[in-house]
Order: sequence, then structure tokens, then C-alpha cells
Amino acid sequence: MSYEVDFKNVSTIGLESSPNAEALAGLRANEARYFWNKYKVHFVTEPAAEKPELIAYVNAILSERDLHFAAKPLEVSQNIVDGVKWTHVFYEDGLGINVLYTEAEGGKRAVGIKLSDGMEVPAELVGKFKFAHQKSKLAGVIRGSFFVIKGEY
Repeated sequence: MSYEVDFKNVSTIGLESSPNAEALAGLRANEARYFWNKYKVHFVTEPAAEKPELIAYVNAILSERDLHFAAKPLEVSQNIVDGVKWTHVFYEDGLGINVLYTEAEGGKRAVGIKLSDGMEVPAELVGKFKFAHQKSKLAGVIRGSFFVIKGEY
């Protein structure tokens, strides 16, 4: 069942099994606010189990950096706006991954890695990335990093 994320009234719907459900819900709401403010697009998520093709797509891109997360993916979202495909995966441990993939040749293509407020850095990321801190009214402190996608997907 899909869920239109409300960034005014943050809810843990779909994220209840996460030990960081509140912080992860804030992170998800932060993404929803970004899409609404920048593109006037509603941010809708779906259970990851219903969209295995999106998990496979993100996993293929993550394999460029030999990243394979042990945490269970809970929700996914995909939006195509202005020629850019945005794919998000929210994991049970509080991790959020977003893939920005411009469909036109030579456009921006990157993976964003966001850690929910209070979560430990996943073992898969320790020592591989430096994380910048961003304060959010919805999500507390978000730690984030990114890498540029080299392959074609």
C-alpha cells in the first residue's frame, strides 16, 4: 500500500519496525518537504517488498562501491522530475539512500547516503565515507555523504 508522506505531521507509518522509527520518519518527511518545495511533487513511498525491481536497481548502483547493506529495506519511492530519476530506499536501521540519475547524457548522477538522527554508522560505511551534518526541523541532525555514479543504469 502506498503512503503519501506528510511533512507537516510526521508519521512512522511503514517504518514501525525500525529501532529509529521516529528519526527515520523525520528523514523521510525531510525528503518529502524537499520535493514539494522544489518541484511541487508529492512524495509517495511503497513497501520495499512490493517493489523488488527498485531494490535491485539501487543495489546494482551501490555495488559500484562494493556496498551491500545488511539492514532490511522498508520503503521505496521513485519520482521522475525534469528528466531526473530519483529513487529512495529507507532501511530498518535508519539509513536512507537516494539515487539521483539524470537521464540525459552528461547529467548529474550520484548516490546520497543519509543517516537518521542518533543511529550508528552502519558497518558497511565505516571508514569509507566522511559525513557532513545538516540540521533539520523534521529530522534533527542528518549525517550525509554521497558518491558519483560512474556506470550506466
